[in-house]
Amino acid sequence: MEEELESVRLRHEQAERQKKNSGLKWLMALLALVALGLAGALYYTWKQKSTLVGDLEGEKQELTEQMEALQKDYESLSSDYDSINRQLDTSRAEVAQLIERIKATEATDRAKIRQYEKELGTLRSIMRGYITQIDSLNTLNHKLTADAAAARKETAKTQKKNEELTKQVETLTDKVTAGGVLKARGLIAESYGNGDRKTDRASKVTRVLTSLSLVENELAEKGPVRVYIRVKDPDGAILTNSVHNEFTLNGQTMIASASREVDYEGKEVDLSIYLNEITSWTKGVYTVEAYTDQAYLGSTEFMLR
Repeated sequence: MEEELESVRLRHEQAERQKKNSGLKWLMALLALVALGLAGALYYTWKQKSTLVGDLEGEKQELTEQMEALQKDYESLSSDYDSINRQLDTSRAEVAQLIERIKATEATDRAKIRQYEKELGTLRSIMRGYITQIDSLNTLNHKLTADAAAARKETAKTQKKNEELTKQVETLTDKVTAGGVLKARGLIAESYGNGDRKTDRASKVTRVLTSLSLVENELAEKGPVRVYIRVKDPDGAILTNSVHNEFTLNGQTMIASASREVDYEGKEVDLSIYLNEITSWTKGVYTVEAYTDQAYLGSTEFMLR
């Protein structure tokens, strides 16, 4: 009886062990299936990510190539207008900076890549505006050139009719103008010492007297006339004293050594001009030039020893 009970117990224990082993095998198989599924899911996710990164790198490369192509378009664009050229320089700098920013940005930073795509579109629109503006200005310039050529042609026809008359009027005007210019004669310069005695010794000279005559001229303008003298020392420097003298001839302001005003009524007038208050005189040849506000009258020389 005991042997039978022991046999039953052993069979029961064996059955329980077989049942546990069967459960473990099933659990291990399930876990293997789960692990396989997870591995598949991970591989799929990695594959998708790799594909996405590759696509993003491709988009970045394409964007970079488009920007570089736009850069070449900007470099080839030029105009004859300074204001547009300055704007082009600014846009070229913006394109170069944007290319550098794109290259320095990760392809996975989609927000910045989309921003750069928008900036690319903006720069393209700006370039199209430049092209339109340059074409419009060139068209206008061609029209103005044609209009100017037509106007010059018409003017030439009118001018040709009046050329001879204009030349005659200019010739007569020049003759009257030239005839009305005052002239001088007898221009001389003499150096004096103390006591109104002439001297040619530099150490004794106290003043220089310049004498001349304004000749008769009925065509000349009547009224007050100021005559200026410019005394140049042997080195060519203009001698001046405390009296500030200057005049304008042919639009140029000139320094004078001395001057004097006379009343000219068309008849010959004699006049003398003194140069005083020169602190020292040096040896050599001095040049004296005479002028009015309208003309050069002549020159003379004197020498001191």
